[in-house]
Amino acid sequence: MAPDVIVADDRMAAIRDGLLGWFGEHARNLPWRLTRDPYRVLVSEIMLQQTQVDRVVPYYEAFLARFPDERSLASAPTADVITLWKGLGYNRRAVNLQRAVQAVVDDLGGIWPQTVEGLRALPGIGPYTAGAVACFAFEQDVPFIDTNMRRVLHRLFIGPDFPEPMATDREIVALADEAVPSGSGWMWNQALIEFGALQCNARKPACVICPLQRQCAAFPDIQSIIMDLPRGSGRKKESPFEGSNRWYRGRIVDALRSAHDGDVGGIPLLELGAIVREDFSPDHLPWLRSIVGDLARDGLAAIAEEPAAYDAGQMTVVRLPG
Repeated sequence: MAPDVIVADDRMAAIRDGLLGWFGEHARNLPWRLTRDPYRVLVSEIMLQQTQVDRVVPYYEAFLARFPDERSLASAPTADVITLWKGLGYNRRAVNLQRAVQAVVDDLGGIWPQTVEGLRALPGIGPYTAGAVACFAFEQDVPFIDTNMRRVLHRLFIGPDFPEPMATDREIVALADEAVPSGSGWMWNQALIEFGALQCNARKPACVICPLQRQCAAFPDIQSIIMDLPRGSGRKKESPFEGSNRWYRGRIVDALRSAHDGDVGGIPLLELGAIVREDFSPDHLPWLRSIVGDLARDGLAAIAEEPAAYDAGQMTVVRLPG
């Protein structure tokens, strides 16, 4: 638990001026920063979850070329959406994105909620994404945090965030709320994200040239803490372990994408097992059915079964959802 943080007005003003000044000089020209369209903002925010900016840009542009507005995405076959998502990973994001947009089109008449509470009511939209859309599409002065924002706020106001953070997310959100400058929420939150990505990163913060040295609670100690950390102790991006169920989920979805691209329509369960697993045998059918069932519940697969052939798996056909 972090101690109570009381930020003097002059210190808060210096932090705001320093961060916004830095952003004015170093902000990247990213396509989603050129729009206030809530649909395009949402597409970018969903794609940016757990994916680096440089990878997202071409996918974002290709996705909007195929689905330029809410109605085109809402009415598209889910199979087409999942197929276009290939290469971005975390395929469930594509389904969640379409479901949220369908709720706007079908349930709200195409009118986007403009409040955090209204946006959170959409399927698959969490607190960060709701805050980001409220801020970046509707320019509301609302607090929200992602990994970069959390790191910057923690270091500026509380101190070093590793080996373990001293503040909870609730405490960081409270700080974020206090820090948002009235009337400048869009610029401020963009600056926090950018500063965490380019300047105050996780393992090698550029403290020597940081414009916020004098205001930063972490600055006096952070470099010595980094030097004292054991080699290899940094936070690493989680990746699916080869042979894990999560890894096989990705292989199954890739196989279904290929079938969809080739207008095959679907793959019999036994054939699918042989595609995704070299040592596959009928003994693996219960395991494969379980994974496919989970994919179907997540909206990433559809199953057509012939009960008489259930045990053999010959007539159980799996495809991308329609």
